[in-house]
Amino acid sequence: MSEDKNQNQLNIELSEEVAQGTYSNLAIITHSSSEFVLDFVRIMPGIPKANVKSRVILTPEHAKRLLMALEDNVKKFEQQHGPIKVSGPSNPTIPPMNFGGPTAEA
Repeated sequence: MSEDKNQNQLNIELSEEVAQGTYSNLAIITHSSSEFVLDFVRIMPGIPKANVKSRVILTPEHAKRLLMALEDNVKKFEQQHGPIKVSGPSNPTIPPMNFGGPTAEA
């Protein structure tokens, strides 16, 4: 029985560099019929240019699993630390963005 348990175990390696994380204060989410693209951006005050620090591409199923995991974790966080306050409008206006390459077409 313990042999079956070990076969289903997934060992995940986390390098020191990745473990330190990358700060992002803007996430841009786009999608097509087959994937969700999450671009994590760092915006600095007074600087009109921002860099994408990380891009994660997910299948629709995994995007839904991420949504459920985030909802669960936000709920647990708020139970322990109180409600998360979101300042400003619920749909903030983001200036037009240019990703510096050709415009994508389906």
